Amino acid sequence: MPILRFDRVDHAYGRQAVVRDLSFVLEPGEISCLLGASGCGKTTVLRLIAGFEAPAHGEIRLQDELVASATRHVPPEKRRIGMVFQDYALFPHLTVAANIGFGMRDVDERERRQRVGELLDLVGLGGQGAKYPHELSGGQQQRVALARALAPRPHLLLLDEPFSSLDVELRERLSLEVRGILKATGTTAILVTHDQHEAFVVADVVGVMRAGRIEQWATPYDLYHRPATRYVADFVGQGVFLPGEVLTRESVRVELGVLDAHLPLACGESCMSCGKDCRLDVLLRPDDIVHDDASPMLAEVTRKAFRGAEFLYTLRLPSGAEVLSLVPSHHNHAIGEKIGIRLDVDHVVAFPR
Repeated sequence: MPILRFDRVDHAYGRQAVVRDLSFVLEPGEISCLLGASGCGKTTVLRLIAGFEAPAHGEIRLQDELVASATRHVPPEKRRIGMVFQDYALFPHLTVAANIGFGMRDVDERERRQRVGELLDLVGLGGQGAKYPHELSGGQQQRVALARALAPRPHLLLLDEPFSSLDVELRERLSLEVRGILKATGTTAILVTHDQHEAFVVADVVGVMRAGRIEQWATPYDLYHRPATRYVADFVGQGVFLPGEVLTRESVRVELGVLDAHLPLACGESCMSCGKDCRLDVLLRPDDIVHDDASPMLAEVTRKAFRGAEFLYTLRLPSGAEVLSLVPSHHNHAIGEKIGIRLDVDHVVAFPR
């Protein structure tokens, strides 16, 4: 039985539609993510799940119980949903232990102390229950917020941009830790973020949102390598589109060479009718372009970004088109220098011109 089911949900603020005909399912123990730019409706979806908003149309079910529709609304406190907020929302006058145990006031004192102790150990804060929030770092405060949300054993955990106020290094480390904690407890969760790297680190499945709809609901791997729409291809990862021409059902020619395309898989239904000489736009990721001194195909370095272990080069092809390439950082080429490149493409992604 799914933990959560959205069935054709609509929601609007006045005349402005924010969520449109939204449907998806979340299975027990699954960590999902709603990924999208600001204003796409992802936070409103969390508010609908939590019960802070009511849908105009459609149904929301938690463990097969109807909790929201145009005619039914189960209040937030009856839904057994935990929330972790962007700003932690800890009580400054309560100790760490008291913050974690706050949602367990109806539980026996001995059981509550035991549960708080378990969660402190789980989030790496064992022995620090007597401290106050201001005595902790930002990452530690976020762990306390997570422990507080997990304490009542919710059916579902909602995380609203939980790492956005942290620095980049801490955000990445804490993302991995939070995923480990959620998996260790078997918690079903939904993360909302605009950061695709964060989404890919934490989530099992990601829904890319645009204008209140989900463009694609898939694993991070499939979003990157098999985007269902051009919007997803542009939004997820980096890459450029090169003009391509269909040679056969299994091959497409671009400026850099001929690709094994398997068109029905590469283009989806939109390319099923695309025959010989059909024009396509072919997506090439930075890892599809390999630096090779022995290659006769040369490209000019126009920009370079040092990333420690590698450079991200922007390369101009003879036609004037530009592509991106990730190159190990011991290959330090100058702007204006021409370097050999070749294609190494496992998944061809193409869309009609």
